[in-house]
Amino acid sequence: MALLLIATQVVHAHQIKAAITTVLFNPRTENIEVMHRFNLHDAEHAVKALFDKSADILDDTATQQAFADYVALRFDLLDADDSPLSLKTLGYEVEGKFFWVYQETAQPPVLGGLKIRHDALRDLWPAQINTLNVEGQGDIKTLTFRDNVELLSVEFGHHH
Repeated sequence: MALLLIATQVVHAHQIKAAITTVLFNPRTENIEVMHRFNLHDAEHAVKALFDKSADILDDTATQQAFADYVALRFDLLDADDSPLSLKTLGYEVEGKFFWVYQETAQPPVLGGLKIRHDALRDLWPAQINTLNVEGQGDIKTLTFRDNVELLSVEFGHHH
């Protein structure tokens, strides 16, 4: 019985259940660039639960695209008036122990802040924590999506 308990803890230890997203205001392109980084191990488990038991995020581009689409459907940027910013998915890649999904949108001429929804994997695992950093608008702002948090916001001070 103790061995079973230890084996269960080892399995759970490998499932980190955390993702990091960067929302970057790029002054050169005047775009808002979004980079989602998922632990590959979590993404492997997710695609088997979301799509089918034979889904292969490592070697199957259809599975990779499906996972990128899944992430895009569960992530939104809204302006202060709750109008969604239209994000375009640029691509995805496997890099080492991570699966990346890239999105971008044009930066609105006036944007006093953002409201953000980041539900990727939270529908599968209630313990999933999605951390998001907003960069390029003064100090880095960090938001943490956990538990029942669905929408978080950041405000930008005006630089003179």
